[in-house]
Amino acid sequence: MNYERYEFVRVHKKLREFRFHSIGPNGVVEMMIQFQRINIHIYNLAFGSLRGDDRIDDSYSVRNLDRNKILSTVAAAVYEFTSAYPESFIYFSSDCPIRCRLYRMAIGNNLDELSAQFEILGVRESLHGSEIEVFVKNTAYVEFIVNRKLKSML
Repeated sequence: MNYERYEFVRVHKKLREFRFHSIGPNGVVEMMIQFQRINIHIYNLAFGSLRGDDRIDDSYSVRNLDRNKILSTVAAAVYEFTSAYPESFIYFSSDCPIRCRLYRMAIGNNLDELSAQFEILGVRESLHGSEIEVFVKNTAYVEFIVNRKLKSML
């Protein structure tokens, strides 16, 4: 993603946590990106402001007028994590429809660039339950799964 991003102020040695500061009209807010293992190759991507107990508060909207910079920073963490763990699948979603729409728009607006490095899947709800498909712009996905494209050995 060709957007300005924040520098990480702290990175966990196994790349499971990345911390940075959102800076804007509401001051400096410490943020954390975390890759939480679901099973051997699937990780949940969580991010949000950091609470006093070192847990992520993903319900709080920072409103520091730096949304694209934050999303670009999250994308940078995904690039770093999947560079070290290319066999991993990254899962993310939100209970908030507005955030899901934001994720869809961010992926859709950068689809050509992202698709060069990642396989991107969307999960949409249908009459038959959930359906997983290759991400298509302007489709109402509720969950997302990305993984690094493996380079050919040829």
